[in-house]
Amino acid sequence: MLNPRVSLLIGVIAISIFPVLVKWAPVSGISSAFYRMSIAVIFLVPYVLFKKKLQRPERELWLLIFICGILFGSDIAIWNLSIHYSNATQATLLTNLSPVWVGIGSALFLHERPGKHFWIGTFVALSGMVILMGPETFMQMRFDKGFIMAVTSGLLYASYMIVSKRVLNQLNIVSFMTYSMSVSSFYLLIICLGMGEPLWHFSPVIWGVLGIQGLVCQLLGWLTISYAVQKLDAQRVSLSLLSQSIVTGLLAWIFINEKVTLQMIIGGLIILAGIGITFLKRKALS
Repeated sequence: MLNPRVSLLIGVIAISIFPVLVKWAPVSGISSAFYRMSIAVIFLVPYVLFKKKLQRPERELWLLIFICGILFGSDIAIWNLSIHYSNATQATLLTNLSPVWVGIGSALFLHERPGKHFWIGTFVALSGMVILMGPETFMQMRFDKGFIMAVTSGLLYASYMIVSKRVLNQLNIVSFMTYSMSVSSFYLLIICLGMGEPLWHFSPVIWGVLGIQGLVCQLLGWLTISYAVQKLDAQRVSLSLLSQSIVTGLLAWIFINEKVTLQMIIGGLIILAGIGITFLKRKALS
């Protein structure tokens, strides 16, 4: 059985590719989010049916699965809109407050009270995020529509982590992903149609990029992350996903020649240190 921390690392790398692909391919963020979900579902459904792995949830789980699909789809859609109304840096920073919301929500709804190592690690990791993005980000912070949307995105993401943890305690991972991503796909399709987002007439290269987003960023990424959520604390997994910014920066430097500064390297190392602190207590008790 795959080590859940190794699974989490694979998931972080897989989802970190997504922002680079979005920057590289000129496709609407909401359209790419729809195809990211729907392509993953198209490939996952035949597998679970052929392998007979599709588990029928208990009646009380259906509502939670539906909520997970709406939460995840809403998170992607609102995050993309927050970038439109403000900027990518502010949106990313505010969305990455989700570990704080997961910690609070886990204590309230999952009866998993985070210990001091989690809160120390969270403070260190978020400090690293501030350094990575630069103090000037806060000087330019505007409490406008984009600000509200970015904070909402973080709350939706945290809510998804908490609710999915409850579902994954009673349902196998591939079944949960099949159901929740189907809900997200249909939901995002409605948003695309309602907002008039482009859904076809793409070049073969763009279709290839969308395929990678669906198979690698969504299917591989969130299957492995969901496995980690099932085996580890939701708040630790959420905090670990902050390392996505480091991996994305490295990939952007390699593939699209984005500049990497010493400030970004120092911030990234502090983020990793904060994530490591959250696992110290668990390691000591094992």
